[in-house]
Amino acid sequence: MDKNKKIIIIGIILLIIVAGIIVVMLTSVNYEKIYITPNGTSMDVPANQTKYNGNVEGAKIWNWNNGILVTYNSNEDKNIIKVTELGFNTLNDLIKNGEKQDIDGFTGYVINADELLEIHIFDIIKINYNGKFYCIPLANETTHDNIIICCNDKDMAAHMAKSVQYKNVYPDTPDINDTISTVKNMTGDWQSKANEYLNNTDLNDIKSAIEDKAGDLLSKSPV
Repeated sequence: MDKNKKIIIIGIILLIIVAGIIVVMLTSVNYEKIYITPNGTSMDVPANQTKYNGNVEGAKIWNWNNGILVTYNSNEDKNIIKVTELGFNTLNDLIKNGEKQDIDGFTGYVINADELLEIHIFDIIKINYNGKFYCIPLANETTHDNIIICCNDKDMAAHMAKSVQYKNVYPDTPDINDTISTVKNMTGDWQSKANEYLNNTDLNDIKSAIEDKAGDLLSKSPV
């Protein structure tokens, strides 16, 4: 093999390597960290393309070129009647009607984007997604974070799920049902003690004591 042929072959190999590097750079995704609760739970989202769409009655929504992130923290929601929690659970139920699939160790579901966007909380997002979405719902009882990751890239969904770092920043609030139960128990105790007092006390003795006291007051009154 002459020198020129060697140079050509080496040049072709170098071109293939450079082309491969360019393809990897163009197809790889860079991520940035966001906080889904202030100074609390954080996670990675696609960098330079993820947009925060706002807070819809307690549910926070982000979207990017090919996906959606929805989060809800029940302790951050100060409303006594958790309307958004019911809506978030409806979204969760819809997703879990999809095809169940293991996504890199996470329980995921495959759902059509059209079905996903029927949920009313996405009305604020002007997007037109179609095709299959890979969704991973996450929940943490300690931090009260509920997270739904949906995108058409399975690897991206898995990366985002793995990146979640939970941190509790909200104090536990008493469950309203527990509060009602406590009040009922206290009321029952008071009623029981009142009944016990009445059952163990002679009303005639009480009447006599009141009459004696009244008589003493009258005898001491100036004429």
